Amino acid sequence: MAENQTYYVPEQSKWPIVATVGLGVTLYGTASIMVNSNQGESTTGSWLMFLVGAAIMVYMLFGWFGAVIREGRAGLYSPQMDRSFRWGMSWFIFSEVMFFAAFFGALFYTRVFALPWLGGEGDRGTSNMLWEGFQATWPLINTPNPEAYPPPEGTIGPWGLPLINTILLVTSSITVTVAHHALKEDNRKKVKTWLAATIALALVFVCVQGYEYVHAYRDLNLTLESGIYGSTFFMLTGFHGAHVILGTLMLIIMLVRINKGHFTADNHFGFEATAWYWHFVDVVWLGLFVFVYVI
Repeated sequence: MAENQTYYVPEQSKWPIVATVGLGVTLYGTASIMVNSNQGESTTGSWLMFLVGAAIMVYMLFGWFGAVIREGRAGLYSPQMDRSFRWGMSWFIFSEVMFFAAFFGALFYTRVFALPWLGGEGDRGTSNMLWEGFQATWPLINTPNPEAYPPPEGTIGPWGLPLINTILLVTSSITVTVAHHALKEDNRKKVKTWLAATIALALVFVCVQGYEYVHAYRDLNLTLESGIYGSTFFMLTGFHGAHVILGTLMLIIMLVRINKGHFTADNHFGFEATAWYWHFVDVVWLGLFVFVYVI
């Protein structure tokens, strides 16, 4: 593979424009679904718009990343360009850290400040404004009108399905690290084996979390409408699950590229960036397991 020692300036590209259109249509469709659903109107047109936007985004991702792969395989990228990629991925992961920090912050504020205040604690206590018999305990699943808003029958315990998922993700972090070291050693057979194991663990995680959601909705009546506990639980675990699915797709693409002979022992940032992302997903889950399930 040739190596360019000058900074590569890419040619004009349509992909940023396609991405803007696709993202705009997708978000508009999503907003329309929520608005029409709350107003009791038909959401067929909104879903159609959402699917069109999603299709545009998929087209953009395949086209844009395909162009980057072809440029990299052609040796057009210099060491300075490689550093640019690393900085870009680092800032992307930092933005994801802050994304989850906002939701963890909401959970922290609710449990440490808002809930004690509602229980009458401190100068800001407002228990006299709440319903009779209110108790400031977490998880807060009781409601002032149980007939209109039935409380859930329970919450998800940490030592069942969540513990299984924790073991799965921690193990997957180990397997992807082994695959990364195998790639540095140019042992492609070992890379394929351990990368496939990582993908398998990720898929099992998604299936287990899906079963957990079914159990929560069907057996426990725990939904997004189950007060502040239900909303924070599903927002945190749901967004994390979406990131796991995205990370799994990235791992599958890396396996396809490995099978096609892409990457070398010294030039494999695409694989490395995917490994970074996967480790980030694992660390976020450990935080979720402790602060959402255990305490």
